[in-house]
Amino acid sequence: MNIDQSVMKILKASPYYILVFSAFFLACQAGATHEASGKPLINKENYKKINITYADTSSPQARQLIGSLDSYYNVQVNRGFNGSVLIGKKGKILYQRHFGVANKAAQMPLSANISTQLASTSKPFTATAVLWLYQNKYLDIELPVNTYLKNFPYTNITVKMLLDQRSGLPDYTKTGVPKWAGKAPMYNNDLQQYLATYKPKLMFTPDSRFNYSNTNYALLARIVEEVSGMPYKQFMKELIFDPLGMTHTFVYDPKDDYSNRQMTTSYKFNWLIHDNTHEDGVYGDKGIYSTVEDMYRWDQSFYNHDILSDKMQKLSITGYSNEMRGMKNYGLGWRMYDFPNGQKIVYHNGWWHGNNTVFYRFIQDNTTVIVLGNRYNAKIYEQGKEVYQILKRFSKDCIYTFGQDVAGDE
Repeated sequence: MNIDQSVMKILKASPYYILVFSAFFLACQAGATHEASGKPLINKENYKKINITYADTSSPQARQLIGSLDSYYNVQVNRGFNGSVLIGKKGKILYQRHFGVANKAAQMPLSANISTQLASTSKPFTATAVLWLYQNKYLDIELPVNTYLKNFPYTNITVKMLLDQRSGLPDYTKTGVPKWAGKAPMYNNDLQQYLATYKPKLMFTPDSRFNYSNTNYALLARIVEEVSGMPYKQFMKELIFDPLGMTHTFVYDPKDDYSNRQMTTSYKFNWLIHDNTHEDGVYGDKGIYSTVEDMYRWDQSFYNHDILSDKMQKLSITGYSNEMRGMKNYGLGWRMYDFPNGQKIVYHNGWWHGNNTVFYRFIQDNTTVIVLGNRYNAKIYEQGKEVYQILKRFSKDCIYTFGQDVAGDE
């Protein structure tokens, strides 16, 4: 009699054994979600090569489009815009321009290889790292945060509540916590320790509503470190930046030497330099520097499923704050507009110091608008919608229709 027949004989003999066997089976299934251990294995051979090319813009219609975009951006520059722009369609660059200066004092103009602070447009990177770990069973987003950050004092906040901005944690950039002595940078470990020591009051019961908090993504970066066993900046380099050929993208660290990097200076609207503060040591919620071309590689990688499976991508762009009125929602690291006709715009803008960023993904027709500004200008957030409307006049492939409800925000 083989082992399978023996098991069946025992199960038929007693309901008690059925119960025990069922419990054992379920326990094994539950453990399967945590079977991966040690340093995550990133198989770079699974990544498809992303060839970013320029679209043929020699036709009369294409020249009209370029002329219309140039006219639009001349107006934006006159209103104070200083930054880089890339508009892509199905893997090809339709329009790329660099308006203004990277460093005013040095009279260094902006160019393709000069990196700019992404501000909150860093959040989708952090979310993607967490979801990759989840996809590969290194962590479970449904588990409490203190499963991974042992001194985290709030037992009823899960990893997913950090991702979808429903934790109730106060935003460290707005509440003035922690008070910081001297000019030394504050890092994520310091913020985590502050929460463990002082346990500031939550703004609301976790998962009862949406509230955008940078604290959530600073903690997610710490979870990435604890689970991967690597510094966040190294893990992002190995998982995303290097495999996708994002050679001008990196996580900023105030203690690192950037003498071999070209980076933009951050300016207030009056051209005064926006100096760094102690909060510039915190990463995950901000802190990634990139270029428009690198960001387009990042955008196109989602269509290739290089990092996240189709299932995981759908999870990330599902809205989880349905108590909010209107079409706006927040997924796992992404903002979105969900239209009644089934169309969806996925985006995440950013603002930190004088840096304003726009990253709009019209995923149903593979159109992308990327704007990286280094001189503070709140009008920048209108560009995603307005640029698409210009494209729509010249291309039948632009299928989105939207009204005044689509407005820019950080």
